[in-house]
Amino acid sequence: MAARKTAGVTSELHFHDFRHTGNTLASTAGASTRELMTRMGHSSSRAALIYQHMTSDRDRAIADRLGAMIREGGGEAVSD
Repeated sequence: MAARKTAGVTSELHFHDFRHTGNTLASTAGASTRELMTRMGHSSSRAALIYQHMTSDRDRAIADRLGAMIREGGGEAVSD
């Protein structure tokens, strides 16, 4: 509590919020469901799916990737 006060963080922020943010960012960075499960120490995919939010940025990246695949002949993924 003293550290939180010193850092200027309100009591509305909980430790789990950091875990959620970190795993959501890992998912956005491309972590698979299995990779998220390993990071979180879960044995089922149900919990990992919570962190795989769809965002407009991610939707745009997927659409761009699909467009590149089609333009280049389909089939194989294009590396960044």
